[in-house]
Amino acid sequence: MLLSKIHSPDDLKKLSHKDIKQLAAEIRKTIIEVVGKNGGHLASNLGVVELTIALHRVFNSPKDAIIWDVSHQCYTHKLLTGRYSDFFTLRQKNGLSGFTNKDESVHDFFINGHSSTSISSALGLLTARELNGDKGKVIAVIGDGALTGGMAFEGLEHAGQLSKNLIIVLNDNQMSIDHNTGSVSRYLSRLTMTAGYQTFRYKADKLIDKIPYIGRAFEKIIFRFKRAIKGLFLTNNVFVDLGFEYVGPLDGHNAAELEKVFRQVVKLHRPVVVHIVTKKGKGYSPAENNPELFHGIGPFQISDGAVEKFDTTSFTENFSNLICQQGLMNKEIVTVTAAMAKGTGLYQFSHKFPDRFFDVGIAEEHAVTFAAGLSKGGKIPVVCIYSTFMQRAVDQIIHDIALQKLHAVFMLDRAGAVPGDGVTHQGIYDIALFRPVPEIQFLTVSSAEDMKLCLDWAINDGSSVIIRYPKLSCPTEIPQFSQPIELGRGIFIPCSEFVIENISDAELEGRKSKILVVATGGMYSEVQKAVRAVMLDGGYADIYMLRFIKPFDETYFIEIAKKYDGVVFVEDGVKIGGIGEHLKGLLAKNGMTNTKVLGFDDKFFNHGSREEVLEMTGLSHEYIQKAIKECSRLS
Repeated sequence: MLLSKIHSPDDLKKLSHKDIKQLAAEIRKTIIEVVGKNGGHLASNLGVVELTIALHRVFNSPKDAIIWDVSHQCYTHKLLTGRYSDFFTLRQKNGLSGFTNKDESVHDFFINGHSSTSISSALGLLTARELNGDKGKVIAVIGDGALTGGMAFEGLEHAGQLSKNLIIVLNDNQMSIDHNTGSVSRYLSRLTMTAGYQTFRYKADKLIDKIPYIGRAFEKIIFRFKRAIKGLFLTNNVFVDLGFEYVGPLDGHNAAELEKVFRQVVKLHRPVVVHIVTKKGKGYSPAENNPELFHGIGPFQISDGAVEKFDTTSFTENFSNLICQQGLMNKEIVTVTAAMAKGTGLYQFSHKFPDRFFDVGIAEEHAVTFAAGLSKGGKIPVVCIYSTFMQRAVDQIIHDIALQKLHAVFMLDRAGAVPGDGVTHQGIYDIALFRPVPEIQFLTVSSAEDMKLCLDWAINDGSSVIIRYPKLSCPTEIPQFSQPIELGRGIFIPCSEFVIENISDAELEGRKSKILVVATGGMYSEVQKAVRAVMLDGGYADIYMLRFIKPFDETYFIEIAKKYDGVVFVEDGVKIGGIGEHLKGLLAKNGMTNTKVLGFDDKFFNHGSREEVLEMTGLSHEYIQKAIKECSRLS
C-alpha cells in the first residue's frame, strides 16, 4: 500500500505518475471507510484528491503555505502530511479534527472552519513574509461556494491592489462560477503561462520601472492595454478586472496536468487565479449522485451509501414541518438561508413555495440585511442560520434589524454543544452576543410543542425575534410544554410530574431542601435526567425551563425562586455574558446567594460526541446532579 508509506510531502514527490493514480484510489478508499464509520465531510474531500496531490508534489509545505478555505476538504491534505496512522480518529474525542488545526501539524496554518477567509488570511501571511524577507509561496484554495461570501471579494480586491505574489486555486464544482469562452480562453491561458512569456514580462516590467519620470505612467498604460486585450476574449472575468492573471478552466482530476500548470505558476511574479473544475463525490457513486447529502454526513453503509434512519424527529426536522404549515396559512411569510437549505430544514419549504424561498449563498451578513428589506416591504422573513455562522452578522442584527424595529424571525439551528465539527462550530456564543441588543426578543425552545407555540408567536405577535435550538432529537408529548406563551416567562415543571414508583407526593413535600433548576431549552434532556436521579437519591428539585431569554419577567422569576433553598442555572452557552450569570446576580441583589451556574467556561471546546462535549464543560446530567446536591447541602 502506497499511502501507508507517505509520511510527509517529500515522500509524495518520489512517486511516478502511475503510482499517483494508485495513491489517489487508496486515498479515496481510506476517506470513504473512515467517514462511513465516523461521519464527516465526504463529497468535498473526494473531489479534491488529485488537486491536493498536485499541490503537495509541486509546492514545499510548510515553507510554501497552503491555506484551505473552510478546510472541510482537507482530509487528503492530512493523509499526505504525516497523519495517516491517526486518520481513523477523525472527528473523535482527542482525535484528528475534521478541519485544519495549527495545533495538529506544521502543515496547517490556521484553525479554520468558517467560509470565505482563505484569501484574506493568505494575503496577510504573504505580506508578513515579504516584510520579513522570508521566502516561500502562499496558496489559498477556495471553492466556488465560499467565493459567494463577501469577505472573499474583499480579499480579492485587496490582493489585486497590492499585486502580491499570491496564488488562488479556485475549486469549481460547477455550481456557481460562469464558464469562460472555450478554445481562445484556453489558448490565452497556455500562452500567458509559458516560462518564456513570464520571463519576458518580468524583465520588461523591471525595465519600465527604471525609466525616469515616465516609468509609472507607461506601466499603467501597458497594464490598461493588456487588460483591454484580455477583455476581448475573457468576458465576464472578474479576476482579470481585479488585476489577477487567470489560468483555466482545468481538469481538476488530471493530476499530471495540474502539476504541469502549478510548476509554471511558481514562476509568476503577480497574483494569479488557477481555475479548476472538479466533481464532488468523485469515485463514490452515491456521493457523486447526491453531493448535498454527502457534504456533511453521519455514519453510513459504504456498500450503498444508506444512512441509518431514526424514529425520533430532530429539532430541525420539526421546524421544517412547522414552517411549511405556517407558509400555507400566511402568504406573507418568506424564508432566507445562507447556502444551508437542507441543513436548516428549508428544503421542503423551497419546493412547496419556490417564489418565497431565498438562498443567498454563503453570505450571512447579506442574508440578515436582505431580510430587513423584505420586512420593510411588508413580508415576514424567517431567516435560518446555524448559531456559529450567525456570529458573522452581529452588526446586521443590531443596525439593520433591531434598531429599525423590524418584524423578522431568526431561527438559530445548532445552538449549544455541536458534536463532530468541533471548536469552530460550537453554537455557544449567541446568547452572550444578542441578549444585550435592545428591541430583540430572544427565545429558547425545549420540545416539538414548545417550538410550535414559539414559532407561531414569533410570526404573529413578535417583532425582532431570535429562536435558538440544538442539534438534537426533539422531545415530544410532554404536556408542560403546551403551556401558552406568556411574554418574558418560562415553563415550570414540578418534580412531581416525573412519576417514580415508591415516591409519593407527600414524601416529596416532606423533603427538607428544595432546589430550583433553571435551564435553557437545549438542556432539557440532561436536566430531567439529573432531577430524576436527585429524587431517587432522596433530594428535591423542580425545573424552570427558560422560554424567554429576553424580555425576561424578573418579578415573576424572583417570586418563584424565593420558594426554594437554592437555584442551579444550566445554560448551553458561555457563562460570561450568559443568562445564568445575569440571573445569579439578580437573585444576589434580592438576598439569595445559594446559587450555582453551569455553562461553557472561558475557553474553546474541541470535537467529540454531544455527550463528550457536555462532559468536557461540566454540563452532563451527572454534573447537574452534583450541583443540585451541593446546593442542597449549603441550604
